[in-house]
Amino acid sequence: MQSYTIGQAARLLGVSPDTARRWADAGRVATHRDESGRRVIDGRSLAAFAVEIAQGEGEGDDPSYTSARNAFPGIVTAIKLGDVAAQVTIQAGPHRLVSLLTREAVEELGLEVGMRATARVKSTSVHIDRA
Repeated sequence: MQSYTIGQAARLLGVSPDTARRWADAGRVATHRDESGRRVIDGRSLAAFAVEIAQGEGEGDDPSYTSARNAFPGIVTAIKLGDVAAQVTIQAGPHRLVSLLTREAVEELGLEVGMRATARVKSTSVHIDRA
C-alpha cells in the first residue's frame, strides 16, 4: 500500500504541511515511520481522513469557480467495480469527484483506494490519470 509524507498528504488535502502535522500530532490521522525514518501516512488512512474532513467543510462557504479544463490532484477514496463499468471517487482537497469508466480502464491504471490520482474535468466528463 502506498504511503505519503506529511508534505505530500498536505498537498492532497489542500492544506499547509504545518496543518497536516498538527492533525497528525493530535491523532486525527495515524502516522508511522518509514524505512528512512520519515513520518508517513498510510494511503487508506489518508483516503478515509480526506473524506472525513471534506464532509465537515463547505457548509456556508462560497463555491469555487473554475474553468472547464481543470486538473484535480487528489487521492482515490472509493472504487466500485461492476462486471463492465466502474465508479471511482477522488477527494481533491474539498472537492469530491466521481468518474464512471470501464472496469478495464480501472484495472489497466491499477487504481486502488489510497492511491494518488488526478481527475481531469472537461465539460461534463471526468478523466482519471494515475499519478
